[in-house]
Amino acid sequence: MQLGWSHLLELLHQGRLTTYPLGVLSVIVFAIAFERLWRYRGLDGATRDLTRKLVECLVRRDVAAARTLCEASKTPMAEVFGEGLRWRNIALEDLNQILHTARLEVVMELRRGLWFVGTIGSLAPYIGLLGTVVGIMQAFSAIAESGDAGFEVVSAGISEALIATAVGLLVAILALLLFNWLQTRVSNIAATFTRASERFVQALLYLEASGEAGGEVRDAHASARR
Repeated sequence: MQLGWSHLLELLHQGRLTTYPLGVLSVIVFAIAFERLWRYRGLDGATRDLTRKLVECLVRRDVAAARTLCEASKTPMAEVFGEGLRWRNIALEDLNQILHTARLEVVMELRRGLWFVGTIGSLAPYIGLLGTVVGIMQAFSAIAESGDAGFEVVSAGISEALIATAVGLLVAILALLLFNWLQTRVSNIAATFTRASERFVQALLYLEASGEAGGEVRDAHASARR
C-alpha cells in the first residue's frame, strides 16, 4: 500500500501543471460546500417554528410581540416578516411584492458562493484536458529527441496526461454533485420561505379585517420612516 501511495504521489507530481491547481480548487469547493451546509442547517424547522409563533401573535392581535419575535430571531425570514410588519395598511398586491422582493434577497444570500462550485464543476474537465494535451506533447517531444518510440521514452508524458485527465474528472464529478445538492437544498428552503410568507400574509389580512391594533402598526410604520 505504501508503494501504491508513493507511486500515486509521483504521478500527481508529474502532472503538477494541472493537478496542483485542481487540488487547490477542490479544497476551496469543499470549504464553500461545508460552510453553506452549515448555514442551511435547521433553517426549515426554524422558519416553520418562527412562522407558527408569529401567526399566533397576530391572531391574538399582539403586534408588539410579533415585532419583538422577529427582532430576536436569527432566521433569514425574520427580516422578511419584519419588513411586512412595517408595511401594513397597503394594498395586498403591494404587500406581496414587498415580501417577494425581501424573500429574493435572503435567498440570494443563501446562494452565495454556489456559482463558484458550479463553475469549478464545469471547468475542471477542461483543466484536466489541458494537462492531457501537455502530457501528450511531452511524449511526442521525447520521441523527437530520442528518435525512439519505446514505452520507456513516452511513459512519463502519457502518465502525466492520464493523471491530469483523472484528477480533472474527479474534481468535476465531486463539484457537480455538491453543486446540485446545494441547489436542491436552497430550492427546498426557498419553498419553505414561500409557504411561510403566504401564512404571514393570511395572518396580516386577519389582523387587518379585525380592525384591532391598526393604530399601533401605523405608528410603527411612521417611526420606521423617520
